[in-house]
Amino acid sequence: DCRDGLTARAIRSYGDRVYYIQQPDQSDIWVPEAETHLKGYYKIARHYKWALNQAFNTLNFSNVIIIEDDLDVSPDIFEYFLGTLPLLKADRTLWCVSAWNDNGKFSLIDKNAHETLYRTDFFSGLGWLLTKSLWAELSVKWPASYWDDWMRRPQQRKNRSCIRPEISRTRTFGQYGVSNGLFYEKHLRFIHLNDKFVSFTKKNLTFLLKENYDVQFVRSVYDSPVVSYQELKSGRIFFDGPVRILYRNNVEYRKTARALRLMEDFKSGVPRMGYKGTVTFFYNNRRVYLAPYDKWNGDKLR
Repeated sequence: DCRDGLTARAIRSYGDRVYYIQQPDQSDIWVPEAETHLKGYYKIARHYKWALNQAFNTLNFSNVIIIEDDLDVSPDIFEYFLGTLPLLKADRTLWCVSAWNDNGKFSLIDKNAHETLYRTDFFSGLGWLLTKSLWAELSVKWPASYWDDWMRRPQQRKNRSCIRPEISRTRTFGQYGVSNGLFYEKHLRFIHLNDKFVSFTKKNLTFLLKENYDVQFVRSVYDSPVVSYQELKSGRIFFDGPVRILYRNNVEYRKTARALRLMEDFKSGVPRMGYKGTVTFFYNNRRVYLAPYDKWNGDKLR
């Protein structure tokens, strides 16, 4: 996109090992008068639609991995996507595989959990895999702008989930760009990139199928003893094993998330990396579940 000369030369250097396609429409784009300063978001949405139509409908690929040009990738990123693709095809309650953990700071992950994967109700992007059938569903109503927030709306998500890793398989260096570095200094630049190769294609990942995952996940969360975030931060927990911190509403959630340096916002009622309202992370060498008081019954928080 944008006909950048350095980018074009880098792509051409790979010769016939890659497909090189260029967005032909570099014209200006109409935006509402109040959003002229956000024109970049409209151009990005236009480019995504064109590029995905090319990949799926012209080149006839069955699956596409999207990796933006401001991402570093782990040594096993393609192995990760290859290993999880069969799940995406088999489980209709899944709609994407993401390489990204929004709460993947070094202080919030289990540094040794290179193989650990989860389901999440949150669409994060930043390196993700989708199928041709999903694109056929989305392309006919693709938005003019803000495509990622549009993806997170219930009308698109339809209660489907993504797979995501404990340790991110991508890391962004996109401090500058259309978003003007939103979240970059506070969160994104601290995301830890996985550096160990995991042979996901040789592993049994069927535990991530909904019928296998949900019962064990809910049991793990709600069998964990309840503590306060103050106790967790201070280390005043005198037993081993996972713990649960409760929240009643989005105000309580944000207060706790802010104190523990998690990303604190909701998108269409879903906390970042949440599954059934619960956000799983690691803190002071233990697994922590930031969970609703009552078992999750849908997208009820804003």
